[in-house]
Amino acid sequence: MTSKHPSETLSPLLQEALPNVKGKTFTAAVVDFPPNARAVPHRHGQAFVYAYVLAGDVRSKLDGQPVHTYHQGENWVEQPGAHHILTENTSRTESAKLLVVFVADTGDALKIPDPKK
Repeated sequence: MTSKHPSETLSPLLQEALPNVKGKTFTAAVVDFPPNARAVPHRHGQAFVYAYVLAGDVRSKLDGQPVHTYHQGENWVEQPGAHHILTENTSRTESAKLLVVFVADTGDALKIPDPKK
């Protein structure tokens, strides 16, 4: 039996078409991970992604890379097409928050969950 984890919530802060890059949109958002939260495996389409840990600790794994735990004040980037296998709050008692910036094709979904098996 597997335990159910709460999921994260994404709250957009700003979405703006890039004036000097036709067809691209800049989106900034806060992603809130309640205690013990875990995102489903997903991709961000062809978006370039930057993530900065605002609070807490977040464990992350991209396909083909080792698991890494990021702490408050640390950051990382994800290349277009990256497969996010694991993203979770490491704490069972404290929330974690990320500032995430996407540079994506205008109109594309920012998160595409893996198909259910």
